[in-house]
Amino acid sequence: MAFQENVCVVKIAFLFFSVLISAGALAETSPEQTKTVEFNVKPGGVVHTFTEKIEAYGCSFTYASQGGTNEQWLMSLGLTDDRQLSCSVWRPQGKSYLFFTQFSVTLKGAVIEYANAYSQAATGGQGDVPLKPEEFIIDESKVTNNAGKFNAQLSKVTLIGHTRHLEL
Repeated sequence: MAFQENVCVVKIAFLFFSVLISAGALAETSPEQTKTVEFNVKPGGVVHTFTEKIEAYGCSFTYASQGGTNEQWLMSLGLTDDRQLSCSVWRPQGKSYLFFTQFSVTLKGAVIEYANAYSQAATGGQGDVPLKPEEFIIDESKVTNNAGKFNAQLSKVTLIGHTRHLEL
């Protein structure tokens, strides 16, 4: 049992590391399997959604925020040969100055195996600062803020999931 958990942790760490490398270098070693794109997160209290796809799979970031001006964010989406899907959405400067009234990140065509959300993303020798577990909810394919418990600070969300296999 412990061996299976260790194998799972190693797989998740490998996927997370792969996403970080592709995001950090903006690498496109296989354009159909990994992509990193830049987008604007806009304040004003209006709900916005940003979506990217690889093959039949995708990742969507839906949010509403207040304060400040537009911020540049990144979304990195990867699909491994064994059909694991990873998605990271983050502010490359590390900390967002916007106040998020809501957020959700959804995987299309995959079931979440690992997910976490952060109030600050790693930059300049500083590590990621995770949200408190009660601030967000993880379900089968989506991570969303927990209304009434989310403290409005968001700078990064990471999800890793198994794609759903289609039977012929």
